[in-house]
Amino acid sequence: MIKKNVLVLMTLVIAVSVVSANGGSDTESSAGAMSEGFDWRRYEGTTIVACFPNHGHYNAAIDAGVVEDFEELTGINVEIDLLQYIKMHDKQVLEMTKPSGDYDVVSMVVMWKSEYAMADMIQPLEPFFDNPNLAVPDYDFDDLIPAYVEVTGIAGGERIYRDGPGAKLYGLPFGSETSFLVYRKDLFDQYNIKVPETYDELIEAARFFKEEVPGMSGLTMRAASGHHATHGWLLHASPFGARVFDDNWEPAFTSPEAIETIEFMKKVVEYGPDGMTGFTQDEEWQAFLQGDAAMYLDASVFAGTVRNPEKSKVYDKVGFAPHPKARTNLSETGGFGLAIPTNASNPEAGFMFMQYLTMKETERKILENGGAPFRTSSVSDPELQARFPDFAALEEQLKNANPDWRPIIPEWGEINGPYLGVAINQALTGEKTPEQAMQDIVDPVREIMIRAGYIK
Repeated sequence: MIKKNVLVLMTLVIAVSVVSANGGSDTESSAGAMSEGFDWRRYEGTTIVACFPNHGHYNAAIDAGVVEDFEELTGINVEIDLLQYIKMHDKQVLEMTKPSGDYDVVSMVVMWKSEYAMADMIQPLEPFFDNPNLAVPDYDFDDLIPAYVEVTGIAGGERIYRDGPGAKLYGLPFGSETSFLVYRKDLFDQYNIKVPETYDELIEAARFFKEEVPGMSGLTMRAASGHHATHGWLLHASPFGARVFDDNWEPAFTSPEAIETIEFMKKVVEYGPDGMTGFTQDEEWQAFLQGDAAMYLDASVFAGTVRNPEKSKVYDKVGFAPHPKARTNLSETGGFGLAIPTNASNPEAGFMFMQYLTMKETERKILENGGAPFRTSSVSDPELQARFPDFAALEEQLKNANPDWRPIIPEWGEINGPYLGVAINQALTGEKTPEQAMQDIVDPVREIMIRAGYIK
């Protein structure tokens, strides 16, 4: 039985409504097929608690009834603690640093994986996958999108947040993303505008719509002071070849490429919706969903929402394309993944839940409800591409998804919003020049890196 707190009540009511008249779910037959040759009921009667974000992909999973399907298949009771993602980190750290915490499964933003792994708050998953009593034989781990696996779950080695010597698997992708372009196909066709393939074409299209089409702006972007502005900068820094640190962990955000990225963003602000320097992700999304912006270039998890006629005024007017190229067309990797706390009371049952949520059969049902794909076989499936036009663009973009899009070190939280995000916003609002804004944070960020032992 799912724990019905205030945030999940409505979604659970919707989920119940999709249960078929005979008392089973639409995936009952596929759940039965997944039972063949594997003891799904090994932990029958156990209750597990999972901490999930109030996020489109997770809401799609709940709405799809996959939690109830798992309970029916396994006899394991699942309670969901559904939180606003901004509140998850502190709550999870509180629970995972107790001798025994409340959570058996946590969803973590990728920015937290190294912090959690290096503080021994989450468990390596290899021992679970190596246990034949726990690992589902037909899980097909290699079908998980490789860039998502690396950015979501690999940590602890010589490269800290990247794959390589000493690294271990700590998480599985669930709600992961890259970036691509969503555009108003109707407007591009009406005005005979070429879909941008380069950053020069991107900013020219933004200028055209802002200056030539009444009531329309160009490209929407998140830019509010703090981590939203950092995200906006990183989104374009990777194509421009800018980095946060050089190979010796020295701050590199005063480089010509880093400043060029901010200058580009200033043009985006000029041609974007009014007030964009205060945009969080929600305002960024709404500008496009309400028909106020001609383009969106950011997280691919947006696709399910923009295709939803209940949430999008432009659901039938959009097209999808890969991330345009500056020096490269490397795109972001981010979003959420699943992990097992070291102090979980029922880690084995939690692992079975993680597997079930990320299996092919479960993914298909979540996709039907607007969730984000995390398996290569789904993204490349011709039938799904015909139904979900964003999948073809996503398949192409995933070839350039960059797991090193941002430095996911345990200290990233100290640097991300308080320093980079403030400085970038100051440059975008004109409070400081880009050069001065970035130079002003070099010394304090360098002090963090010295204190943490990266710089000797």
